[in-house]
Amino acid sequence: MKVAISVPDPIYRAAESAARRMRVPRSRFYARAVGEYLKQVERQDVTQRLNQVYADPPEEPDAFLAAAARATFRRSKW
Repeated sequence: MKVAISVPDPIYRAAESAARRMRVPRSRFYARAVGEYLKQVERQDVTQRLNQVYADPPEEPDAFLAAAARATFRRSKW
């Protein structure tokens, strides 16, 4: 798929130079760059969601789980 984008001149020049050094076509260079950026954004999104999940731990542990943990601990041999 063809896409037309506008980028600032310094970024364009740096990308052109990097693509030449890497000996890859410009379109492949941009496709790889966008792909890597999307992976990074996805990782950040997952981290952000996990941080939200664990940000506010429950104030009181679940009574059943606490009792089960104590029973398991008592049965364990140290």
